[in-house]
Amino acid sequence: MPLTFHWFLPTNGDSRHVVGGGHGTPATASGRDRPPTVAYLSQIARAAEDLGFAGVLTPTGAWCEDAWLTTAMVSQHTERLKFLVAFRPGFVSPTLAAQMASTFQRQTGGRLLLNVVTGGESHEQRAYGDFLDKDARYRRTGEFLHIVRDLWQGRTVDLRGEHLRVEQARLGRLPDPVPEVYFGGSSPAAAQVAARYADVYLTWGEPPAQVAEKTGWIRKTAAEHGRALRFGVRLHVITRDTSAQAWAEAERLLDGFDPATVRAVQEGLARSESEGQRRMLALHGGSREGLEIHPNLWAGIGLVRGGAGTALVGSHDEVAERIGEYHALGVDEFVLSGYPHLEEAYWFGEGVLPRLAARGLWAHPDGRRDAVSAEVPFAG
Repeated sequence: MPLTFHWFLPTNGDSRHVVGGGHGTPATASGRDRPPTVAYLSQIARAAEDLGFAGVLTPTGAWCEDAWLTTAMVSQHTERLKFLVAFRPGFVSPTLAAQMASTFQRQTGGRLLLNVVTGGESHEQRAYGDFLDKDARYRRTGEFLHIVRDLWQGRTVDLRGEHLRVEQARLGRLPDPVPEVYFGGSSPAAAQVAARYADVYLTWGEPPAQVAEKTGWIRKTAAEHGRALRFGVRLHVITRDTSAQAWAEAERLLDGFDPATVRAVQEGLARSESEGQRRMLALHGGSREGLEIHPNLWAGIGLVRGGAGTALVGSHDEVAERIGEYHALGVDEFVLSGYPHLEEAYWFGEGVLPRLAARGLWAHPDGRRDAVSAEVPFAG
């Protein structure tokens, strides 16, 4: 299967430095360098569309702008690009969410993808009025997706669940196409929800051996439910013409990490209930040393940022080779980002994508041949 690439809309602000925060911690001051205005986010979205990214992810949480409203506005400044909207099912009724998705599809010409985020931090969930514990939140997510998927199929839904109840729920207009559901999580409860309801299982950028172990587990769990999923990886990227240039940029970003900010973010993330976040923290242990945890895989971002905390760092050939390594494990989708997001989209889109195209692993969604060069060699 050819590779699919998504970029990231930094609705928490953008900068030439890493914008930290997330997972219950506030965005760092660098997020004010380039505020997440519709004009700036649309500039990133148009660049991603032109370069050949299939979609863009928008995050959810108290540290960023609302994903639904922001993407609805930015979508009007693009033509083909899809929007992978992150949202938390505990904050809106399933019938309303199904209706919102259906409306989004009609108003954008079918350009919605959904990233369902159960919510790993109880203190942040409580700020929104949600007082369930983590395992209960996953059970509620399962009920939520059961209702939403039935509604999208045109069914009338009556459900009296442990957490959700609807009577005679039905959509007046169905989404066309039905949005694909992206879902992540590293706990047993998350695996069950993903296996039953997700189309794409997303994992943060761990070393390939750990990704292989996790995707194998999810693949087996999905098969027990008679289903097969696609797999994606969420990563940052720092790619340059030479490896030395890329690592120099990584060092520049690392030099910009204020020790007090690192301590504060790490203390906040240490309270996380997320198994995925625990696995991210274990990759660097809060230390600035030994951050290359696999060839070209750098854990430095996770010192100041919750959630996805690793980056592919290297020459365009090296980064393309690492992507091929993940692809060999069955990963077909990559959700990428870089600081700043406008410039890094061009570094990746003009440097790495042509190399993947030359290898036959990627093609521009518009079918354009002027965006890639078949003459670009692939190292490896």
